[in-house]
Amino acid sequence: MSRFEQLRARIRRAYEAGRPRSGSTGNPEEGQGAGPVDSPSLTHPLAPVDADSSADVHPSTASRDDADVPHGLRIAAAWSWRLIVIGVVGWTLIRVVGTIRIVIIPLIIALLLSALLAPAVGLLLRARFPRSLATAVVLVTGLAAVVGTLTLVVNEFIRGVPDLSRNATDGIRQIQEWLKTGPLHMSDNQLNSYIEQGEQWINENTQALTSGAVSTATTVFEVLTGALLVLFATFFFLRDGGKIWRFIVRLLPVAARWRVDDAGRASWATLVAYVRATVLVAFIDAVGIGIFLVIFDVPFAFPLAALVFLGAFIPIVGATLSGAVAILVALVDSGWVTALIILGVVVGVQQIEGHILQPLIMGRAVAIHPLAVIIAIAAGVVLAGIVGALVSVPLIAVLNTAVRRLARRRPPEVPPHAVVVASQAP
Repeated sequence: MSRFEQLRARIRRAYEAGRPRSGSTGNPEEGQGAGPVDSPSLTHPLAPVDADSSADVHPSTASRDDADVPHGLRIAAAWSWRLIVIGVVGWTLIRVVGTIRIVIIPLIIALLLSALLAPAVGLLLRARFPRSLATAVVLVTGLAAVVGTLTLVVNEFIRGVPDLSRNATDGIRQIQEWLKTGPLHMSDNQLNSYIEQGEQWINENTQALTSGAVSTATTVFEVLTGALLVLFATFFFLRDGGKIWRFIVRLLPVAARWRVDDAGRASWATLVAYVRATVLVAFIDAVGIGIFLVIFDVPFAFPLAALVFLGAFIPIVGATLSGAVAILVALVDSGWVTALIILGVVVGVQQIEGHILQPLIMGRAVAIHPLAVIIAIAAGVVLAGIVGALVSVPLIAVLNTAVRRLARRRPPEVPPHAVVVASQAP
């Protein structure tokens, strides 16, 4: 080999040692010395960079644009649109329920009555009664008890209205005298002014009151229709409730049937426990307050006790309002002393109910925070009036149980061969 060829071989070896080791870039001029210039280590800082090769895309993003948005803002946006969808669905559901409330409300009341009467039907079934006969006997007996109670209440109310009206007139006169001679020292002109303002308000709202009276026929028709629907629905819920529930569960996907069935049966047990406990607590409240009303000879003792019984079905608010009516009747008929005594009795009974009867009878199965109870009652009053206040709390209790059961994870099923292998392991 000549000296020229040796020099040429050395130059080639030096050139090959200086080439980039990351592979060819596809440049046709790479073999002519362009490789070292185009290597990433020698690229100018201001040269454009390929986005596909250099972008740091988060696994939760679908594009480079999403990667440019802060992670917290992406999470907030995801929560926002999901909450908007849930709100729209909830609003639509409320509108649908409000449109067909003449059907929905009787069905809910029928469920409550079925939960109340189901133990009696079960007792007759254990006594070998046919299911249809047992349901009819329980339903007719309950209806007779309600009609008899209402008849006694109305008769006593009719007998006591004249005396109560006379006592109310005397009470109003006493209040007028107290306003004049008491700490307010109001004059006759001021009293007459307030009375005239009240009469003016009545005259201005006469049209609204009249329109309400005109719609009474429609209201009576709706009440009668709802009452018939309640009776029929209660009968079939008591007789065929199990079949109806199994039919509903079979409409769901197979994978979801066992979870929905478990949640539904637990919710029904909660509803039965709630209704039975509420009836027992209401009965104790009515008896306790009614005894003191009889002792102090307050008129309408039995109607007021019945009002306390019905008011106890609306927790917290119902007992307060029914107790206030009893106090006002005692004030009008028997004076301040008796009214203060009845006030103490009502407060004492409510304290016993809230701190002893409710926790002891209802237990932890239907335990709901008082704030949730107040919010549920307020929402029920706004959406459906008195009926909404009546059904809101049991609805919250049932939903609470259903959600907790649905959110509970099923324990994993271990295959039999895995158990055998585990038992044979050292």
